[in-house]
Amino acid sequence: MASRYIGGGDSTGLGTTIRFGVSRVSTVLTKAMFPLRLAGTSDPMTGFFLVDRSRLDLDRLRPQGFKILLEILARTDLRKAEVPMAFGERRHGTSKATFRQGATFLAHLTRLRFGKMSGFALIGLFGALVNLGIIWALTSMGVGYIWAAIVGAEVTIIGNFLLQERFVFHDMRDRAAGLRVRFLSSFTFNNVEAALRIPLLALMVETWHLPVVLAAALSLVAAFLARFLFHALVVYRPRRGEPRADTATQRVIRAIDEQAMRPGEL
Repeated sequence: MASRYIGGGDSTGLGTTIRFGVSRVSTVLTKAMFPLRLAGTSDPMTGFFLVDRSRLDLDRLRPQGFKILLEILARTDLRKAEVPMAFGERRHGTSKATFRQGATFLAHLTRLRFGKMSGFALIGLFGALVNLGIIWALTSMGVGYIWAAIVGAEVTIIGNFLLQERFVFHDMRDRAAGLRVRFLSSFTFNNVEAALRIPLLALMVETWHLPVVLAAALSLVAAFLARFLFHALVVYRPRRGEPRADTATQRVIRAIDEQAMRPGEL
């Protein structure tokens, strides 16, 4: 890897103080997210590197934007070596470093660190905020809070499914069951989960004597993990004839490893 940030390297070609600052902050953030895999790597976002393609599993690489080296370093255990590079001033063309590319980089970094679970969690958080907004709006118009909660929950469940289809499990749809089956499975499970969560909360408070806030937090974490595993293992499981693990235990382990914690450093 050719690095701007080791002895003999030069980054003055970045030009402005802002570009230099963005580059350094991005590097520090990336190394903080992958302290083990990027140990000894000073410039993980460099575009100047050499790698033996025969050592790579190309099917596992899913880069976003143009930070290909980061994808390789995060998903492999290759030995690394750096040489200094003088990053010269731009002579032709324009920079690809736009705000949109910055957002793509952050999304890619999050996906690499936490896999599909991060997107699933963000959609769940967004859905919770929408749910609260619907309840507030309906109760302000005089609708009873029970009916407002039911409407909010159903709208959120449907909206979350559509967002998960588009942004979380899009790469698994072709091998899974049809859209109608996926939706009905997701819709049914989420409604059952919502109906069971309140009794679980009451059990933890009344029987186990846990504080309400702690019990609510535990119930939400359990619900989140249950929803994620159900979608990864059931809703989007491969159809018959597609490669899959032999047992339920193997499917759970593979889902956590491949979808939730890939590349599994934390």
